[in-house]
Amino acid sequence: MTSGRSLEGRDAGILAGIFPLLLLATSVAGVMLGLAGAVLALWCVSDFVFFGRGTPAPFAPPRRLVTHGPYRFVRNPMYIGGTLILAGAAVFYKSLPLLGYTCLFVLASHLFVVWYEEPTLRRTFGHEYEAYCSRVRRWRPRVGNGGKAWGDSRTR
Repeated sequence: MTSGRSLEGRDAGILAGIFPLLLLATSVAGVMLGLAGAVLALWCVSDFVFFGRGTPAPFAPPRRLVTHGPYRFVRNPMYIGGTLILAGAAVFYKSLPLLGYTCLFVLASHLFVVWYEEPTLRRTFGHEYEAYCSRVRRWRPRVGNGGKAWGDSRTR
């Protein structure tokens, strides 16, 4: 007789069928996160090149402030894309060390943005950047307003 607590027969078969599905689901979720991050990051690079007339590299920065595309909703979408890529890899590989690295990337990105990038953009673009900062959050996207930058009726 069994006590009803052991996994025998049909119950074990159900679990054996569910486990591979859970592994597949986490793999698919990881790929989707990584793909979303890659698309976002590439969109940002494209906007830097075509609208900003420069690159993401500090030695060839955009000559115009980029407030187009994902930058309408959040000031640092490229870092968010990188975070999604790393988080997707952590989920796909089921890796706690990679998840830890993702957290360190988020912290390093925040410190870099606050201590270097924002002061540089303030010096370079002045009032235009200040107005942009007052409309668009640093990390949490604002969604709505018909896809236009807050307080800006022009398209860029």
